[in-house]
Amino acid sequence: MNLDVNEIFYSLQGEGGRQGEASIFIRLTGCNLRCTFCDTTFETGTTMTLEEIHTIIRQYPCLWIVWTGGEPTLQLTDDVLWFFKNRGYKQAVESNGTQRLSPVFDYTVVSPKGSNLDYARQINPRVDEVRLPVQKGDELPEIESLPEAKRYFLSPIFVDNLLATEANIAYCAAKILQRPQWRLSVQIHKFIGIR
Repeated sequence: MNLDVNEIFYSLQGEGGRQGEASIFIRLTGCNLRCTFCDTTFETGTTMTLEEIHTIIRQYPCLWIVWTGGEPTLQLTDDVLWFFKNRGYKQAVESNGTQRLSPVFDYTVVSPKGSNLDYARQINPRVDEVRLPVQKGDELPEIESLPEAKRYFLSPIFVDNLLATEANIAYCAAKILQRPQWRLSVQIHKFIGIR
């Protein structure tokens, strides 16, 4: 089995419910959405076997894998997930919610975008975390239109303009004060200068 891998790196989870936890990030190539605010380069990569990936990640003292992308579920199968689970790894996924999430995952994050909110809820009715990217002026969906989750986060979109980023953060904070079922998830890794 092979995966097209954009990058593998070891860092702290910078956002959401697992923020601050050591994690091995495996970013896969490809995505089925083209979001204007996407902050990752995921189009190119290297084809790797699962053994090659395991050789790289076993050097780290951590047993948490975060599958990200792009959209990692376009490549991941249960066979891939079991390969790593059988080697002692717990696995989280960060998905846009357009593909059904495997029950093999230990932690599921869905970040539905725009018109795929209802679809994400239909195919993934329960997840660990919903994390919505938000910029100033965005309307928030009703919680009922999203997958059922243990936690609901607003994630301010970071842009090259510091004032615009600060405005996005302030906007999310104000929305949470109005609708306290949401929590704030600022991408702390961007503030402290880690990957």
